[in-house]
Amino acid sequence: MTPGTRYALNKGGQYVAYQVFGAGDVDVVFIPDWCTNLEVMWEEPTLARFLQRLASFSRVVCFDKRGTGVSDPVPLGAVPTWEEWMDDVGTVLDAIGSERAAVFGHGDGGCMALLFAASRPASTTALILADTYARRRRAPDYPCGIPEGAANATIAGVLRTYGTGEMTRLGGAPSLASNDAFIAWRGRYERLAMSPGTFFPIYPTVYDQDFRPALATIRVPTLVLHRLGNRYIRADNGRYLADHISGARFVGIPGDDHFFHAGDTEALLRPVQELLTGTSQVPEEDRVLATVLFTDIVDATLLAGRLGDRGWADLLARHHGLVRQELARFRGREVDTAGDGFFATFDGPARGVRCALAIRDAVKALGIEVRAGLHTGECELVGEKVGGIAVHIGARVMGQAGPGEVLASRTVRDLVTGSGLKFEDHGLHRLKGVEGEWALFRIA
Repeated sequence: MTPGTRYALNKGGQYVAYQVFGAGDVDVVFIPDWCTNLEVMWEEPTLARFLQRLASFSRVVCFDKRGTGVSDPVPLGAVPTWEEWMDDVGTVLDAIGSERAAVFGHGDGGCMALLFAASRPASTTALILADTYARRRRAPDYPCGIPEGAANATIAGVLRTYGTGEMTRLGGAPSLASNDAFIAWRGRYERLAMSPGTFFPIYPTVYDQDFRPALATIRVPTLVLHRLGNRYIRADNGRYLADHISGARFVGIPGDDHFFHAGDTEALLRPVQELLTGTSQVPEEDRVLATVLFTDIVDATLLAGRLGDRGWADLLARHHGLVRQELARFRGREVDTAGDGFFATFDGPARGVRCALAIRDAVKALGIEVRAGLHTGECELVGEKVGGIAVHIGARVMGQAGPGEVLASRTVRDLVTGSGLKFEDHGLHRLKGVEGEWALFRIA
């Protein structure tokens, strides 16, 4: 029987559709790639069998990301970012009363899963990554990526055939390439998962994103699975993930399918069962992926001298009130306040950037300007304090900003691709106490 579909209301007032099924002792949030429709997925026997097998040893949570399937639609050109889609996981877990769950991501859904595990380790019991990647395009320090020409050809092929099911023959599921009934269903599934107006703008952005900065911060038990003959996302991408996530285990799966429910699914799910039914250790939350934001008032010393002690204290009080108002609006956490400066963290970089812009604009009403700097990286948690090299870099990035400027590191820019935020090249800079040259970007 098809599980009932329910709805959870997120903090932005949008509804996320989800299903819960199975009666295992561990909760598993399953995140496939782009195409999902809770009402249609159970029509395909291979997909239904996969989910039923996963539910034989766990309580499974499936959901349609906003803008997909039967969740709330999104306006054209306003597709949620990875960060916002990651929030959908938390929305659904809150709705079912689950404090901690394993996160199982496949394909492009694996990026959302690893960001969730890195940003919210206290909510994550384990991470399973299947046939996924840290970066799509090849780079000098990422030879397992897809070459430029092949990347462009793949993008063109996927967009040209979207809604037809031909992705099955383009590397999605070679074992089902001659099954016309499956291809017809797959085409219908794509059409009912995402409209072209939603899919076409966002799919190419995947090839410009780089999730490698998140890998070193993942501290939960991690299993990396990859079909050894997968031609859509090659197995070296999985090996890279396992090599760069602490304690991760790589398991090569025979076969050349990419769709998670095609081919030998038992070989894929058996290691998952072994991990989840044999894991009881709670990870120590001492490191986390976070976006750090530093702000301070421009020419603070001159202002303080001109206003006097009482006038300066009044101005600071109004400034602090506005900053805290924006931090609350964008779900930032105030870590420290020293004089006229603020240090805050966010579990998503886009919220951090938008908060910085909002603070910059809000304090103009006080007749002052601020500068701001942002960086995303691994942070050390010591009680309520946050430390580590990422914090040091964030402070140095702010130090390069001029009056009214919001600067960000390349890591921030790469992680918010597709968010609608505009970045302008600010050149290479040497940051005091940090090795090498750092590319910085001004948020327009």
